[in-house]
Amino acid sequence: MNCLRMRDHSTAVNYYKEVIIEQPSVERAAQCHGASLEEALLSAQDNDCLTVGVYESAKIMNLDPDSVSFCVLAVDEDFECDIALQIHFTLIQSFCFDNEISIVRVSDVQRLAQIVGDKAGPFEDAHCLLITNPTEGSWEDPSLEKLHLFCQESRGQNDWLPEVVLSER
Repeated sequence: MNCLRMRDHSTAVNYYKEVIIEQPSVERAAQCHGASLEEALLSAQDNDCLTVGVYESAKIMNLDPDSVSFCVLAVDEDFECDIALQIHFTLIQSFCFDNEISIVRVSDVQRLAQIVGDKAGPFEDAHCLLITNPTEGSWEDPSLEKLHLFCQESRGQNDWLPEVVLSER
């Protein structure tokens, strides 16, 4: 009986270690990837390789699917009520999974719109962003490579749509 109790106690201690110790490291990793995402988006924007908006992204996926390198889906409090947006997200996710395109989710669409906003202000529809490959020359971004690796590792853990936390400004 004591042996059983020790085993149960050990299991409980390990569980609490995982919950208490690993949770902050998961959050830290998500924030680290948030910085990488911000860098990759700004670099893509500078290289004219960024598409912003659900409908604009769908057009690119339809016209030139091979050019899509990375996808960001952003949800907000209105997402649960917007059936059309949910359907678009499902189709975009399916496209990305079928074509082995790295995809992440963020839960702060306003912050994402601020990051990729132009001089006129933030974009109205920043629910979906695509990073595409340039048509000419080679453009490589170390931040984007980190994100691809993060997505690959997440898929290996059956997390097909990992969340990235963006830093607040």
